[in-house]
Amino acid sequence: MKLYEMTLKEVSEKIRKQEITALELTKTILDRIKEVEPHVDAYITITEEQALSRAKEIDEKIKAGEEVSVLAGIPMAVKDNICTDGIKTTCASKMLENFIPPYDATVVKKLNDAGAVMVGKTNMDEFAMGSSTENSHFKNTKNPWDLNKVPGGSSGGSAAAVAAGQAFYALGSDTGGSVKQPAALTGLVGLRPTYGRISRYGLIAFGSSLDQVGIFTKDVTDCSIVLRELAGKDCMDGTSAEVEVVDYEKYLDKDVSNIKIGIPKEYFVEGIDEDVKAAVLDGVEKLKELGATVKEISLPHTDSAIATYYVLAPSEASSNLARFDGIRYGYKAKDYNSLEELYTKTRTEGFGDEVKRRIMIGTYALSAGYYDAYYKKSLKVRTLIKQDFADAFKEVDVIIAPTAPNVAFNIGEKTSDPMAMYMEDACTIPSCLAGVPGMSISCGFKGGLPIGMQIIGNYFDEATMLKVAHAFESATEFKDQRAKL
Repeated sequence: MKLYEMTLKEVSEKIRKQEITALELTKTILDRIKEVEPHVDAYITITEEQALSRAKEIDEKIKAGEEVSVLAGIPMAVKDNICTDGIKTTCASKMLENFIPPYDATVVKKLNDAGAVMVGKTNMDEFAMGSSTENSHFKNTKNPWDLNKVPGGSSGGSAAAVAAGQAFYALGSDTGGSVKQPAALTGLVGLRPTYGRISRYGLIAFGSSLDQVGIFTKDVTDCSIVLRELAGKDCMDGTSAEVEVVDYEKYLDKDVSNIKIGIPKEYFVEGIDEDVKAAVLDGVEKLKELGATVKEISLPHTDSAIATYYVLAPSEASSNLARFDGIRYGYKAKDYNSLEELYTKTRTEGFGDEVKRRIMIGTYALSAGYYDAYYKKSLKVRTLIKQDFADAFKEVDVIIAPTAPNVAFNIGEKTSDPMAMYMEDACTIPSCLAGVPGMSISCGFKGGLPIGMQIIGNYFDEATMLKVAHAFESATEFKDQRAKL
């Protein structure tokens, strides 16, 4: 097995036993990037010089006998809407094409403190708005399983980088499914934690009540390691929760005999590919064989989730993106004759079509005369969706459903139909609105493309969710199947 094909934990053990150096490992990944990046287009910025320098620092610490983290010396990637001090953070937009933050996001600082080696910033849908990574100002990222297919979105660059062996793990962001859905389409583990479990400080806002930093890894063990490093209260983020952080890896004991699994009937309806349904239900049967109890449940307001999300998220985006006006920072239009013309030309030229579409939807929903009819009503429906999950978790420990309604689709297939693209998040949006944690793991294949199984946990109970995922992963062969480039 080649180094870049190994898991985070495997290469970490090699580094700490001094079987390999962090520098050797980093050079391996940078060579892999040079080999496959022209085909995959996962990165916007590659930080080769900084990565090599960082790897040398870690090697010096190890040689000096210093204790280092499990993440020390491990090459990783960061989605390009997460701020990195002195390194471009573009949100894949012309608006921020040359923006260099003067500070690190909290998650980046934590990883730096742990000795992580960042090799680059990954491509994404502009300002995290999309489900295919086709809305980037710079390039279209391809799915390593089939270069004619999308990798999902909006964190498609991070997913593709890990799936193609260009990083051992990557950070993404998830507003309505932007970690879970690309993880499903690229055959990875993708985790979105409970809202508030990981700091949002330094994550450039799309929808502030929904956004969460998420994690892409090759297996569940790696995911538990990275989550442990990132979780916790942050004084720089008033929405981060002061909830105990446990050693998630210790919960991965494969015993699910005391676990109750809920199967929501609303997630196995028309519109979900039959092969996807079958693979997910086969996955549930496997967990049942391992000792878990399974029962059908109902999340009755699921049908209202898409409409609710596409009022609330664009409304928050309309507010958050108002700051990009050509005056404070970011792109500034040329040849204007008035302040109004400066605003108009800057935002017209600086934003792509999907971002403009969502700003217009959100501005309309927040406008006088429509606020009560749309935004206020959507807040009420969101409360009902949250209550559905709260009621369900009185009966079960986790909920299992498809992650995406289909496997990866062709590049360009849905770009002319926004509604078809929005339906890609039909399975992930309800839990995001509720703020509960969720993750995707592979449970099968269709036409050589991976199928994702979504595991949804109770508030701040990522440990149980990871436990179930690890038990399934350990009993199947899906985690060992990787994209071949």
